[in-house]
Amino acid sequence: MHKPRGNSRTGARILIDALQGHGLTHAFGVPGESYLAALDALLDSKIDFVVCRQEGGAAMMAEATGKLTGKPGLCFVTRGPGMANAIAGLHVAQQDSTPMILLAGQIPRHFRHREAFQEIDAGAVFGTMAKWVVEIDDPSRVPEFIARAVRVATQGRPGPVVVTLPEDMLTEAAAAADVAAFEPVEISPPPSAMARLQKLLSAAERPLVIAGGSRWNEDAVASLVRFAERFDIPVAASFRRQMLFPNQHDGYAGDLGTGPNPKLAERVTNADLVLVFGARFSEWPSQGYTLLAAPDPGKTLVHVHAGIEELGRVYQPALAINATPVAFAAALEGLAPPKEIRWREWRKAARADYLAWSEEVPKHPGAAQMGTIVRWLREHLPADSILCNGAGNFSVWLHRFYRYPQFGTQLAPLSGSMGYGVPAAVAAKRVHPERTVMAFPATAIF
Repeated sequence: MHKPRGNSRTGARILIDALQGHGLTHAFGVPGESYLAALDALLDSKIDFVVCRQEGGAAMMAEATGKLTGKPGLCFVTRGPGMANAIAGLHVAQQDSTPMILLAGQIPRHFRHREAFQEIDAGAVFGTMAKWVVEIDDPSRVPEFIARAVRVATQGRPGPVVVTLPEDMLTEAAAAADVAAFEPVEISPPPSAMARLQKLLSAAERPLVIAGGSRWNEDAVASLVRFAERFDIPVAASFRRQMLFPNQHDGYAGDLGTGPNPKLAERVTNADLVLVFGARFSEWPSQGYTLLAAPDPGKTLVHVHAGIEELGRVYQPALAINATPVAFAAALEGLAPPKEIRWREWRKAARADYLAWSEEVPKHPGAAQMGTIVRWLREHLPADSILCNGAGNFSVWLHRFYRYPQFGTQLAPLSGSMGYGVPAAVAAKRVHPERTVMAFPATAIF
Protein backbone atom coordinates (compact mmCIF):
# COMPACT_ATOMS: atom_id res chain seq x y z
CA MET A 1 0.00 0.00 0.00
CA HIS A 2 1.31 3.44 -0.94
CA LYS A 3 2.20 5.62 2.02
CA PRO A 4 2.03 9.39 1.50
CA ARG A 5 5.23 11.31 2.05
CA GLY A 6 5.70 14.70 3.66
CA ASN A 7 4.39 16.40 6.77
CA SER A 8 0.68 16.49 7.47
CA ARG A 9 -0.86 19.79 6.39
CA THR A 10 -4.32 21.05 5.56
CA GLY A 11 -5.37 21.04 1.94
CA ALA A 12 -5.26 24.84 2.01
CA ARG A 13 -1.67 24.91 3.27
CA ILE A 14 -0.62 22.30 0.71
CA LEU A 15 -2.26 24.44 -1.98
CA ILE A 16 -0.49 27.68 -1.08
CA ASP A 17 2.84 25.88 -0.66
CA ALA A 18 2.41 24.33 -4.10
CA LEU A 19 1.66 27.67 -5.76
CA GLN A 20 4.68 29.26 -4.08
CA GLY A 21 6.84 26.33 -5.08
CA HIS A 22 6.17 27.02 -8.75
CA GLY A 23 7.28 30.64 -8.37
CA LEU A 24 3.79 32.16 -8.52
CA THR A 25 3.89 35.36 -6.49
CA HIS A 26 0.86 37.45 -7.50
CA ALA A 27 -2.79 36.67 -6.80
CA PHE A 28 -6.02 38.64 -6.97
CA GLY A 29 -9.46 37.79 -5.69
CA VAL A 30 -12.67 38.52 -3.86
CA PRO A 31 -12.77 36.83 -0.43
CA GLY A 32 -15.52 34.29 0.09
CA GLU A 33 -16.61 31.82 2.74
CA SER A 34 -15.98 28.76 0.58
CA TYR A 35 -12.20 29.24 0.59
CA LEU A 36 -11.53 30.93 3.92
CA ALA A 37 -8.95 28.26 4.76
CA ALA A 38 -6.94 29.21 1.67
CA LEU A 39 -7.13 32.88 2.65
CA ASP A 40 -5.77 31.98 6.11
CA ALA A 41 -2.90 30.09 4.47
CA LEU A 42 -2.13 33.11 2.26
CA LEU A 43 -1.58 35.33 5.30
CA ASP A 44 1.95 34.14 6.07
CA SER A 45 2.88 33.26 2.48
CA LYS A 46 5.08 35.13 0.02
CA ILE A 47 2.19 35.48 -2.43
CA ASP A 48 1.06 39.08 -2.91
CA PHE A 49 -2.74 38.78 -2.62
CA VAL A 50 -4.74 41.82 -3.74
CA VAL A 51 -8.28 42.00 -2.36
CA CYS A 52 -10.72 43.11 -5.07
CA ARG A 53 -14.36 44.11 -5.09
CA GLN A 54 -15.52 42.30 -8.22
CA GLU A 55 -14.41 38.99 -9.65
CA GLY A 56 -14.33 40.10 -13.29
CA GLY A 57 -11.77 42.76 -12.43
CA ALA A 58 -9.77 40.32 -10.30
CA ALA A 59 -9.65 37.84 -13.18
CA MET A 60 -8.47 40.57 -15.56
CA MET A 61 -5.72 41.50 -13.10
CA ALA A 62 -4.62 37.87 -13.01
CA GLU A 63 -4.68 37.70 -16.82
CA ALA A 64 -2.58 40.87 -17.11
CA THR A 65 -0.07 39.36 -14.67
CA GLY A 66 0.18 36.30 -16.91
CA LYS A 67 0.90 38.54 -19.89
CA LEU A 68 3.66 40.41 -18.07
CA THR A 69 5.39 37.50 -16.37
CA GLY A 70 4.78 34.52 -18.66
CA LYS A 71 3.71 32.58 -15.56
CA PRO A 72 0.08 31.88 -14.67
CA GLY A 73 -1.66 34.77 -13.00
CA LEU A 74 -3.74 33.61 -10.01
CA CYS A 75 -7.34 34.55 -9.32
CA PHE A 76 -9.23 33.36 -6.23
CA VAL A 77 -13.03 33.45 -6.23
CA THR A 78 -15.78 31.90 -4.20
CA ARG A 79 -18.31 29.40 -5.45
CA GLY A 80 -21.36 30.08 -7.64
CA PRO A 81 -21.68 33.85 -8.26
CA GLY A 82 -17.95 34.31 -7.72
CA MET A 83 -17.15 31.83 -10.48
CA ALA A 84 -19.76 33.34 -12.79
CA ASN A 85 -18.47 36.88 -12.33
CA ALA A 86 -14.93 35.77 -13.24
CA ILE A 87 -15.94 34.57 -16.70
CA ALA A 88 -15.12 37.90 -18.39
CA GLY A 89 -11.47 37.73 -17.33
CA LEU A 90 -11.26 34.03 -18.11
CA HIS A 91 -12.46 34.72 -21.66
CA VAL A 92 -9.71 37.32 -22.09
CA ALA A 93 -7.13 34.71 -21.09
CA GLN A 94 -8.58 32.25 -23.60
CA GLN A 95 -8.62 34.56 -26.61
CA ASP A 96 -5.33 36.24 -25.69
CA SER A 97 -3.53 32.92 -25.09
CA THR A 98 -2.49 33.97 -21.58
CA PRO A 99 -1.49 31.60 -18.77
CA MET A 100 -3.90 31.95 -15.86
CA ILE A 101 -5.31 29.78 -13.07
CA LEU A 102 -8.74 30.45 -11.59
CA LEU A 103 -8.96 28.90 -8.10
CA ALA A 104 -12.58 28.69 -7.02
CA GLY A 105 -14.06 27.66 -3.72
CA GLN A 106 -16.70 24.96 -4.05
CA ILE A 107 -19.45 23.35 -1.98
CA PRO A 108 -18.50 20.55 0.46
CA ARG A 109 -17.93 17.22 -1.24
CA HIS A 110 -20.86 15.44 0.45
CA PHE A 111 -23.33 18.05 -0.90
CA ARG A 112 -22.45 17.56 -4.57
CA HIS A 113 -25.11 16.90 -7.23
CA ARG A 114 -27.99 18.23 -5.08
CA GLU A 115 -27.87 21.82 -6.39
CA ALA A 116 -26.70 22.91 -2.98
CA PHE A 117 -26.31 26.59 -2.15
CA GLN A 118 -24.36 28.28 -4.98
CA GLU A 119 -23.43 24.94 -6.55
CA ILE A 120 -22.07 25.17 -10.11
CA ASP A 121 -20.98 22.45 -12.50
CA ALA A 122 -17.62 24.05 -13.30
CA GLY A 123 -16.83 21.65 -16.13
CA ALA A 124 -20.06 22.51 -17.92
CA VAL A 125 -19.74 26.25 -17.32
CA PHE A 126 -16.05 26.72 -18.15
CA GLY A 127 -15.35 23.77 -20.42
CA THR A 128 -15.57 25.73 -23.67
CA MET A 129 -13.13 28.46 -22.63
CA ALA A 130 -10.64 26.81 -20.26
CA LYS A 131 -7.84 24.49 -21.30
CA TRP A 132 -8.60 22.26 -18.32
CA VAL A 133 -11.21 22.21 -15.54
CA VAL A 134 -10.61 20.03 -12.48
CA GLU A 135 -11.92 19.64 -8.94
CA ILE A 136 -9.44 18.57 -6.28
CA ASP A 137 -11.33 16.28 -3.93
CA ASP A 138 -8.30 14.79 -2.13
CA PRO A 139 -5.85 17.09 -0.31
CA SER A 140 -3.01 14.62 -0.78
CA ARG A 141 -3.24 15.15 -4.56
CA VAL A 142 -3.07 18.96 -4.45
CA PRO A 143 0.63 19.13 -5.48
CA GLU A 144 -0.03 16.79 -8.43
CA PHE A 145 -2.98 18.78 -9.74
CA ILE A 146 -1.36 22.21 -9.23
CA ALA A 147 1.78 21.08 -11.08
CA ARG A 148 -0.38 19.88 -13.95
CA ALA A 149 -2.48 23.07 -13.90
CA VAL A 150 0.64 25.25 -14.16
CA ARG A 151 1.95 23.21 -17.10
CA VAL A 152 -1.36 23.13 -18.95
CA ALA A 153 -1.83 26.88 -18.52
CA THR A 154 1.71 27.66 -19.69
CA GLN A 155 2.75 25.15 -22.35
CA GLY A 156 1.75 24.89 -26.01
CA ARG A 157 -0.76 27.65 -26.65
CA PRO A 158 -1.17 29.14 -23.16
CA GLY A 159 -4.58 29.70 -21.65
CA PRO A 160 -6.73 29.54 -18.51
CA VAL A 161 -7.17 26.58 -16.17
CA VAL A 162 -9.98 26.33 -13.62
CA VAL A 163 -9.35 24.51 -10.34
CA THR A 164 -12.28 24.11 -7.93
CA LEU A 165 -11.62 23.58 -4.22
CA PRO A 166 -14.31 21.96 -2.07
CA GLU A 167 -14.58 23.79 1.23
CA ASP A 168 -14.10 20.68 3.35
CA MET A 169 -11.12 19.50 1.28
CA LEU A 170 -9.26 22.70 2.16
CA THR A 171 -9.59 22.03 5.91
CA GLU A 172 -8.81 18.30 5.77
CA ALA A 173 -5.29 17.29 6.76
CA ALA A 174 -3.12 15.04 4.63
CA ALA A 175 0.52 14.16 4.04
CA ALA A 176 1.68 15.21 0.60
CA ALA A 177 5.13 15.72 -0.89
CA ASP A 178 5.71 18.95 -2.78
CA VAL A 179 6.47 18.78 -6.51
CA ALA A 180 9.53 20.44 -8.06
CA ALA A 181 8.96 23.79 -9.79
CA PHE A 182 7.93 23.51 -13.42
CA GLU A 183 10.14 24.31 -16.40
CA PRO A 184 8.00 25.07 -19.47
CA VAL A 185 8.86 23.07 -22.56
CA GLU A 186 10.26 25.13 -25.41
CA ILE A 187 9.46 23.58 -28.80
CA SER A 188 12.27 24.06 -31.32
CA PRO A 189 11.71 24.03 -35.09
CA PRO A 190 13.28 21.08 -36.92
CA PRO A 191 16.29 21.87 -39.15
CA SER A 192 14.33 20.68 -42.19
CA ALA A 193 11.67 23.35 -41.57
CA MET A 194 14.28 26.10 -41.26
CA ALA A 195 15.95 24.90 -44.47
CA ARG A 196 12.59 25.06 -46.24
CA LEU A 197 12.00 28.56 -44.87
CA GLN A 198 15.44 29.61 -46.17
CA LYS A 199 14.45 28.50 -49.68
CA LEU A 200 11.08 30.22 -49.54
CA LEU A 201 12.68 33.49 -48.44
CA SER A 202 15.30 33.24 -51.16
CA ALA A 203 12.56 32.93 -53.79
CA ALA A 204 10.41 35.77 -52.44
CA GLU A 205 10.03 39.22 -53.96
CA ARG A 206 7.74 40.90 -51.40
CA PRO A 207 8.05 39.16 -48.00
CA LEU A 208 6.35 40.37 -44.83
CA VAL A 209 6.57 39.20 -41.20
CA ILE A 210 3.55 39.49 -38.89
CA ALA A 211 4.45 39.00 -35.21
CA GLY A 212 1.87 38.16 -32.55
CA GLY A 213 0.71 35.71 -29.93
CA SER A 214 2.20 34.97 -26.52
CA ARG A 215 5.22 33.19 -24.94
CA TRP A 216 7.62 35.90 -26.12
CA ASN A 217 10.42 37.46 -24.09
CA GLU A 218 13.09 40.14 -24.58
CA ASP A 219 15.53 37.68 -26.17
CA ALA A 220 12.97 36.58 -28.77
CA VAL A 221 12.23 40.19 -29.69
CA ALA A 222 15.95 40.94 -30.01
CA SER A 223 16.45 37.92 -32.29
CA LEU A 224 13.54 39.01 -34.48
CA VAL A 225 15.03 42.50 -34.74
CA ARG A 226 18.38 41.08 -35.84
CA PHE A 227 16.64 38.88 -38.41
CA ALA A 228 14.73 41.88 -39.77
CA GLU A 229 17.94 43.86 -40.04
CA ARG A 230 19.95 41.13 -41.75
CA PHE A 231 17.17 40.38 -44.23
CA ASP A 232 15.96 44.01 -44.48
CA ILE A 233 12.43 42.69 -44.18
CA PRO A 234 9.37 44.63 -42.95
CA VAL A 235 7.72 43.48 -39.72
CA ALA A 236 4.12 44.23 -38.80
CA ALA A 237 2.47 43.55 -35.45
CA SER A 238 -0.71 41.58 -35.06
CA PHE A 239 -3.68 43.07 -33.19
CA ARG A 240 -2.56 44.62 -29.90
CA ARG A 241 0.89 43.07 -30.05
CA GLN A 242 2.85 46.19 -31.04
CA MET A 243 5.37 45.65 -28.24
CA LEU A 244 6.78 42.61 -30.08
CA PHE A 245 8.89 44.82 -32.35
CA PRO A 246 10.27 48.27 -31.46
CA ASN A 247 8.03 50.74 -33.24
CA GLN A 248 10.87 53.25 -33.70
CA HIS A 249 12.84 50.71 -35.76
CA ASP A 250 13.11 51.24 -39.52
CA GLY A 251 11.81 47.72 -40.08
CA TYR A 252 8.51 48.31 -38.29
CA ALA A 253 5.55 48.59 -40.67
CA GLY A 254 2.63 49.15 -38.27
CA ASP A 255 -0.08 47.06 -36.68
CA LEU A 256 -3.06 45.13 -37.95
CA GLY A 257 -6.10 45.66 -35.78
CA THR A 258 -9.03 48.03 -35.48
CA GLY A 259 -8.87 50.62 -38.25
CA PRO A 260 -5.42 49.68 -39.57
CA ASN A 261 -3.43 51.70 -42.06
CA PRO A 262 -5.10 50.94 -45.42
CA LYS A 263 -1.67 50.83 -47.05
CA LEU A 264 -0.51 48.17 -44.60
CA ALA A 265 -3.61 46.09 -45.30
CA GLU A 266 -2.90 46.46 -49.01
CA ARG A 267 0.71 45.41 -48.39
CA VAL A 268 -0.44 42.16 -46.79
CA THR A 269 -2.60 41.50 -49.83
CA ASN A 270 0.29 42.23 -52.22
CA ALA A 271 2.95 40.26 -50.33
CA ASP A 272 4.02 37.04 -52.01
CA LEU A 273 5.32 35.50 -48.74
CA VAL A 274 3.79 36.12 -45.33
CA LEU A 275 5.49 34.77 -42.23
CA VAL A 276 2.92 34.74 -39.40
CA PHE A 277 5.09 34.35 -36.33
CA GLY A 278 3.34 33.36 -33.09
CA ALA A 279 -0.12 34.70 -33.94
CA ARG A 280 -3.29 32.84 -34.82
CA PHE A 281 -4.11 35.70 -37.22
CA SER A 282 -7.78 35.61 -36.32
CA GLU A 283 -10.69 37.84 -37.30
CA TRP A 284 -9.42 41.30 -36.33
CA PRO A 285 -5.85 41.22 -37.69
CA SER A 286 -7.02 39.44 -40.85
CA GLN A 287 -9.76 42.06 -41.29
CA GLY A 288 -12.53 39.50 -41.30
CA TYR A 289 -10.39 36.78 -42.94
CA THR A 290 -9.96 38.92 -46.07
CA LEU A 291 -6.24 39.76 -46.03
CA LEU A 292 -5.51 36.06 -45.96
CA ALA A 293 -8.36 33.95 -47.29
CA ALA A 294 -9.36 30.79 -45.45
CA PRO A 295 -8.59 28.00 -45.93
CA ASP A 296 -6.40 28.83 -48.97
CA PRO A 297 -4.50 32.05 -48.20
CA GLY A 298 -3.77 32.58 -51.91
CA LYS A 299 -0.04 33.15 -51.33
CA THR A 300 2.94 31.49 -49.68
CA LEU A 301 2.09 31.40 -45.99
CA VAL A 302 4.54 30.26 -43.33
CA HIS A 303 2.73 29.82 -40.03
CA VAL A 304 4.72 29.43 -36.80
CA HIS A 305 2.82 28.67 -33.60
CA ALA A 306 3.47 27.05 -30.23
CA GLY A 307 0.16 25.17 -30.35
CA ILE A 308 0.23 22.46 -32.98
CA GLU A 309 -3.57 22.43 -33.04
CA GLU A 310 -3.52 25.97 -34.48
CA LEU A 311 -1.48 24.99 -37.54
CA GLY A 312 -3.89 24.37 -40.38
CA ARG A 313 -6.95 25.00 -38.24
CA VAL A 314 -8.00 28.08 -40.22
CA TYR A 315 -5.35 28.58 -42.91
CA GLN A 316 -3.57 25.89 -44.88
CA PRO A 317 0.04 27.11 -44.92
CA ALA A 318 2.76 26.25 -47.41
CA LEU A 319 4.98 25.63 -44.38
CA ALA A 320 3.70 24.95 -40.85
CA ILE A 321 6.23 25.15 -38.01
CA ASN A 322 5.34 24.05 -34.50
CA ALA A 323 7.67 26.11 -32.32
CA THR A 324 7.58 28.55 -29.43
CA PRO A 325 8.54 32.17 -30.19
CA VAL A 326 11.73 31.97 -28.12
CA ALA A 327 12.97 28.83 -29.88
CA PHE A 328 11.95 29.93 -33.36
CA ALA A 329 13.46 33.40 -32.95
CA ALA A 330 16.73 31.79 -31.88
CA ALA A 331 16.61 29.54 -34.96
CA LEU A 332 16.23 32.61 -37.20
CA GLU A 333 19.76 33.57 -36.20
CA GLY A 334 21.03 30.66 -38.29
CA LEU A 335 19.39 31.76 -41.54
CA ALA A 336 21.57 33.50 -44.11
CA PRO A 337 20.12 36.41 -46.09
CA PRO A 338 20.27 36.20 -49.88
CA LYS A 339 23.36 37.75 -51.47
CA GLU A 340 21.11 40.21 -53.23
CA ILE A 341 18.08 41.43 -51.28
CA ARG A 342 15.43 42.28 -53.86
CA TRP A 343 12.90 43.80 -51.51
CA ARG A 344 14.79 46.76 -50.00
CA GLU A 345 12.48 49.32 -51.58
CA TRP A 346 9.49 47.25 -50.44
CA ARG A 347 10.70 47.54 -46.84
CA LYS A 348 11.45 51.26 -47.17
CA ALA A 349 7.99 51.90 -48.59
CA ALA A 350 6.39 49.96 -45.74
CA ARG A 351 8.21 52.13 -43.20
CA ALA A 352 7.32 55.34 -45.04
CA ASP A 353 3.66 54.32 -45.09
CA TYR A 354 3.74 53.72 -41.33
CA LEU A 355 5.37 57.08 -40.57
CA ALA A 356 2.89 58.92 -42.74
CA TRP A 357 0.03 57.14 -40.96
CA SER A 358 1.27 57.74 -37.42
CA GLU A 359 2.92 61.19 -37.69
CA GLU A 360 0.18 63.37 -39.14
CA VAL A 361 -2.42 63.82 -36.41
CA PRO A 362 -5.90 64.49 -37.83
CA LYS A 363 -8.08 67.11 -36.19
CA HIS A 364 -11.54 66.28 -34.88
CA PRO A 365 -14.28 68.32 -33.19
CA GLY A 366 -13.77 69.24 -29.56
CA ALA A 367 -11.12 70.81 -27.38
CA ALA A 368 -9.39 67.53 -26.50
CA GLN A 369 -7.38 66.26 -29.46
CA MET A 370 -6.68 62.60 -28.70
CA GLY A 371 -4.03 62.17 -31.38
CA THR A 372 -2.09 65.14 -30.03
CA ILE A 373 -2.37 63.77 -26.48
CA VAL A 374 -1.03 60.36 -27.51
CA ARG A 375 1.82 61.91 -29.47
CA TRP A 376 2.76 63.92 -26.36
CA LEU A 377 2.75 60.71 -24.33
CA ARG A 378 5.08 58.92 -26.73
CA GLU A 379 7.51 61.84 -26.53
CA HIS A 380 7.49 62.17 -22.73
CA LEU A 381 6.75 58.81 -21.08
CA PRO A 382 9.72 56.68 -19.98
CA ALA A 383 10.58 53.95 -22.48
CA ASP A 384 9.58 51.17 -20.09
CA SER A 385 6.14 52.64 -19.30
CA ILE A 386 3.24 50.18 -19.46
CA LEU A 387 0.13 51.37 -21.27
CA CYS A 388 -3.13 49.56 -20.61
CA ASN A 389 -6.41 49.83 -22.47
CA GLY A 390 -9.69 48.00 -22.85
CA ALA A 391 -12.00 47.69 -25.83
CA GLY A 392 -13.62 50.55 -27.69
CA ASN A 393 -12.92 52.87 -30.58
CA PHE A 394 -10.94 55.15 -28.24
CA SER A 395 -8.12 52.61 -28.35
CA VAL A 396 -7.54 53.35 -32.05
CA TRP A 397 -5.84 56.61 -31.06
CA LEU A 398 -3.42 54.79 -28.81
CA HIS A 399 -2.62 52.01 -31.27
CA ARG A 400 -2.12 54.39 -34.18
CA PHE A 401 -0.12 57.21 -32.61
CA TYR A 402 1.80 55.69 -29.70
CA ARG A 403 5.09 53.94 -30.45
CA TYR A 404 5.79 51.03 -28.15
CA PRO A 405 9.57 51.06 -27.74
CA GLN A 406 10.18 47.67 -26.11
CA PHE A 407 8.78 44.36 -24.95
CA GLY A 408 6.47 44.35 -21.92
CA THR A 409 4.96 47.81 -22.43
CA GLN A 410 1.48 46.96 -23.75
CA LEU A 411 -1.52 45.40 -22.00
CA ALA A 412 -4.62 45.19 -24.16
CA PRO A 413 -7.27 42.49 -24.69
CA LEU A 414 -7.48 40.66 -28.00
CA SER A 415 -10.90 39.50 -26.84
CA GLY A 416 -12.28 43.04 -27.04
CA SER A 417 -13.36 43.08 -23.40
CA MET A 418 -14.62 46.34 -21.95
CA GLY A 419 -13.18 47.50 -18.63
CA TYR A 420 -9.79 45.84 -19.01
CA GLY A 421 -7.54 48.91 -18.81
CA VAL A 422 -7.85 49.80 -15.11
CA PRO A 423 -7.56 46.23 -13.71
CA ALA A 424 -4.60 45.62 -16.03
CA ALA A 425 -2.95 48.80 -14.75
CA VAL A 426 -3.41 47.71 -11.12
CA ALA A 427 -1.78 44.36 -11.91
CA ALA A 428 1.07 46.00 -13.82
CA LYS A 429 1.87 48.27 -10.91
CA ARG A 430 1.91 45.33 -8.50
CA VAL A 431 4.27 43.39 -10.76
CA HIS A 432 6.45 46.41 -11.65
CA PRO A 433 6.06 49.04 -8.90
CA GLU A 434 9.12 50.92 -10.18
CA ARG A 435 7.64 51.61 -13.63
CA THR A 436 5.15 54.18 -14.88
CA VAL A 437 1.78 52.58 -15.62
CA MET A 438 -1.03 54.34 -17.43
CA ALA A 439 -4.60 53.24 -17.96
CA PHE A 440 -5.83 54.75 -21.23
CA PRO A 441 -7.91 56.84 -21.70
CA ALA A 442 -8.13 57.32 -17.94
CA THR A 443 -6.08 60.29 -16.73
CA ALA A 444 -4.54 58.54 -13.73
CA ILE A 445 -0.84 57.82 -13.95
CA PHE A 446 0.44 55.66 -11.09
